[in-house]
Amino acid sequence: NMKRFLVGGAVRDSLLGLPVKEKDWVVVGSSPEEMLALGYFPVGKSFPVFLHPETGEEYALARTEKKVGKGYQGFQFYADPTVTLIEDLKRRDLTINAIAQGSDGTYIDPYGGQKDLQQRYLRHVSSAFSEDPVRILRIARFAAKLPNFQIHPKTLELLRYMVDSGEIENLVPERVWKECEKALAEKEPAAFFKALESCHAMEKLFPFFFIHSESFPEGWLCQSLSALQKATNYSVDPCIRFAAFLAPLPFSVFQKWLQDYRVPKTWSRLCMLVSIY
Repeated sequence: NMKRFLVGGAVRDSLLGLPVKEKDWVVVGSSPEEMLALGYFPVGKSFPVFLHPETGEEYALARTEKKVGKGYQGFQFYADPTVTLIEDLKRRDLTINAIAQGSDGTYIDPYGGQKDLQQRYLRHVSSAFSEDPVRILRIARFAAKLPNFQIHPKTLELLRYMVDSGEIENLVPERVWKECEKALAEKEPAAFFKALESCHAMEKLFPFFFIHSESFPEGWLCQSLSALQKATNYSVDPCIRFAAFLAPLPFSVFQKWLQDYRVPKTWSRLCMLVSIY
């Protein structure tokens, strides 16, 4: 009864006509024992994920998840041969990431992902989206990756609820920086910060932008976004882009943030030099 489906970014990007960087698969109707018997190599710690013995591509057993604690680590996973593809797709973040493709090439799209691709919407799959604060950062990163897409109004409502209810407080600095670093390498990094601002997350994650000064009474964010846009046109280097983003601010304003968020020393040094000179 074992069936495999291509899922996630590979399906989304091929439908958008973008290059497919890596392929992820979901396996329905199988067990860890069967996967091992077929020669797959186990790599998942908290749930069953395997590497294909020849291609090295990831194969995950279909699973459901349940929120049992705080933050993005507070989940309990349930993987079993009875879990269906539809159930597995429901736990995904956005509809455009919840499309599967069968071995015969047909698309399984229970949550309207193809329609949202056509209408250029970043829309959540279900209300369970609000249980994982990392999704605030991920959707902002998708805004940077796909700058001609917009966050669906209902999803924006949900993001604001996640910020205002305090779920965002469960994000750890390392994860914030990791997503920020990825976003800075995307097509339109300014869209990452604009998306965070639109759901009120910027003040929580980058509070130093909202310290008012005599030179910029309205705050620094507007100047920083403009500087980032110019740097993006000039360079693809995420480190240069980040230094330009912080350049309008005095170093003393964001120095502690760089330390707290474990920003690499080479990045911090460039930010300091650009800010001072």
